[in-house]
Amino acid sequence: MPVWGEKYAMNWVERLRASMHGLAESLGNLLMEAFHYLALFAIGAITAWAGVMAFIGMLEKGHITVDDILLLFIYLELAAMVGIYFKTNHMPIRFMIYVAITALTRLLISDISHTHKPSWGVVMVSGAILLLALAILVVRYASSRFPAVAGPGPRGTARNREDAESERDDTSD
Repeated sequence: MPVWGEKYAMNWVERLRASMHGLAESLGNLLMEAFHYLALFAIGAITAWAGVMAFIGMLEKGHITVDDILLLFIYLELAAMVGIYFKTNHMPIRFMIYVAITALTRLLISDISHTHKPSWGVVMVSGAILLLALAILVVRYASSRFPAVAGPGPRGTARNREDAESERDDTSD
C-alpha cells in the first residue's frame, strides 16, 4: 500500500506531465499556424506579383490575345483559392480543377492558333477538359449528397458551422 507522500508525488508528476504536454501541443500549434499563414501570404504575394508582371508584359507587347486573358484568369483563380483557404482553412478541390481546365483551354487555343492544323493533340486536350468537367460534376454531387458532418476538428476542437459548410464545397451556387 502506497504511503500518502508517494501518492502525492505521483499526482504531482502526472500534473507536471499533463501541463508539459499541453504546453508542447500549444507551442506546436502556434508554430504550425504561423508557418501556415506565412506560406499563404507568400503564395498570395507571388500570385499577385506574377499577375502584375504578366499584365505589364501584355501592355509592353502592344496587344492582348485570348491566350493572355486566360492566363490572367488562371492567376485570378489561384488568388481566389488562396483567399478561400485563408478564410475557411479548407481547399475546395473544384478550384484546382477550374485552374486545370483554364490551363488546358489556354493550351488548346494556343495550339490551334499557332498550328492551324487538326491533330490528335487537340482531341486529347479536349478529352482531358471533358474529364475534368465530369470530375467537377462528381465532386459537386458527392459534396451535396454526402455533406461533411460537423464533428471534432483535427486538434480535438469542435468545428464551427462555417467550417462544415465550406467542406460541403459550396453546393448552393
